[in-house]
Amino acid sequence: ADVKVDLPVDAHLPHDYIPGERLRLEAYRALAGSADDAAVDGVRAELLDRYGPMPEPVANLLEVARFRAYARRYGVTEVSLQGSVVRFSPVTLRESQEMRMQRLHPRSVYKSTVSTISIRRPGKPGQPVRDVPLLEWARTVLADILGQPAAVAGGAE
Repeated sequence: ADVKVDLPVDAHLPHDYIPGERLRLEAYRALAGSADDAAVDGVRAELLDRYGPMPEPVANLLEVARFRAYARRYGVTEVSLQGSVVRFSPVTLRESQEMRMQRLHPRSVYKSTVSTISIRRPGKPGQPVRDVPLLEWARTVLADILGQPAAVAGGAE
């Protein structure tokens, strides 16, 4: 399943890094098809080999691809910013997981009817977390609330 990540992350392939439209599209497709960290590492190695050191937006794009692969292992297909909260769906919580979510993230909301959790975006007033730190936070939220996904618990990653 495809994972939609709609978070404020400056992640793209700049024209001055990969000048050709066709080549950029190929790189985007390769990243979109990356099912795990090893596949993302393969794309990273190819980009470094073909185009040299990566600007920050490209490195961020690789982190988005890693996060998408991670979220996929939980069955999460959408992580998006809705106002001041980050929404994760679909997520089905057991009662113990819901209690853990409330303890770790007060004022978070679980809507079982639509299998969605909403958690306030981290950061200080006027300085919300974004980019790779936001992806790392979202990864931690999934692990803290849902536990390790089967693939990670089994020793793979």
